[in-house]
Amino acid sequence: MSAEPPVPETSVLAVASHVVSGNVGNKIAVFVLQSMGCDVAALNTVQFSNHTGYKQWKGTRVSAQEITDLWDGLKQSYLDNFEMMLSGYVPGAAAVEAVGNIGKELRDKAEAGNPGSFFWVLDPVMGDNGRLYVAEDVVPAYKSLIPYADLILPNQFEAELLSGVKISDFASLKHAIQVLHQDFGVPHIVITSVSMPLLGTSSPSSDKPRTMSVIGSTMTSDRRPRLFKISFPVFDCYFSGTGDMFAALMVARMREAVSAADKQNNANTNGMLGDKRSWLSADDVDALDLPLARAAEKVLASMHEVLERTCKSMTAEMAGKQGDTRLDEKTLHLLRSRAAELKLVRHLKCLRDPTIEYRAEKI
Repeated sequence: MSAEPPVPETSVLAVASHVVSGNVGNKIAVFVLQSMGCDVAALNTVQFSNHTGYKQWKGTRVSAQEITDLWDGLKQSYLDNFEMMLSGYVPGAAAVEAVGNIGKELRDKAEAGNPGSFFWVLDPVMGDNGRLYVAEDVVPAYKSLIPYADLILPNQFEAELLSGVKISDFASLKHAIQVLHQDFGVPHIVITSVSMPLLGTSSPSSDKPRTMSVIGSTMTSDRRPRLFKISFPVFDCYFSGTGDMFAALMVARMREAVSAADKQNNANTNGMLGDKRSWLSADDVDALDLPLARAAEKVLASMHEVLERTCKSMTAEMAGKQGDTRLDEKTLHLLRSRAAELKLVRHLKCLRDPTIEYRAEKI
């Protein structure tokens, strides 16, 4: 593993939840981004003892006013110079609006100078598998924000909520992405979990692992999608925080990919990609050559390695406990939840220098 961080020096504002114990939200984002060489400021939107997957926790949510006050505190001390912003879980529509105002303010400041000097990665955390786990008014709050973001990372259900398109097959999946590009003007989209039958792939047999895909697209100058997919095997384990790890890694790897593209095309008459608003590649760049596709490949490589090690550790930790008649179901659930916490600290190489097994394909 190289001692040199893989990502150019980058200042990131990470807005997400925080837990005292475990790995979700900013607990993941700060560690991952710092491990990749980024300078991170963390604005925590909740302060919980542990993540809610345990089904019991203590703590408090931050109000919209507190978010605004913290931001004002940064500004008054000239601590508001951020090149990238990552926003994750935000509790409530008013708080979403407060976070959005921060993103808009940083965007306006960049537009007055170098449009490419700020990039906002927005993870619209609202629900999964057809179920909302936020208040209903959070959905329109996010819909009003996504035109200001550069890259959004919804799961399949969240993409449906934002686009208004029910995703049931590949045609409706493509339509949802077109709506997000054309109607909302979102430059980059990665849908983080799409079941394979939607893509016309046969269901896995009993001797083959279940697979899923991420679907990505960077729009052209006339807002047409440039689609790619990356398929990967799914582990037979339950994890929390995978979306948070994916989002944090996308921040770092997108920055890295754009920097690499600029080094490769230094003499290009089109100018530096990193100076352009939203880092939008020229229309003649193929989907598989997009920085978004290159970034997603590395992100999924790291994800696969970390999840593989977490699954092995979880299996070893729970061995012998499943059949222990002295443990009731609640205790077993708490032990499983603790065992399933992502194993990050001991696996820096997985984050910084993963082996890429799953490549982007055009669709």
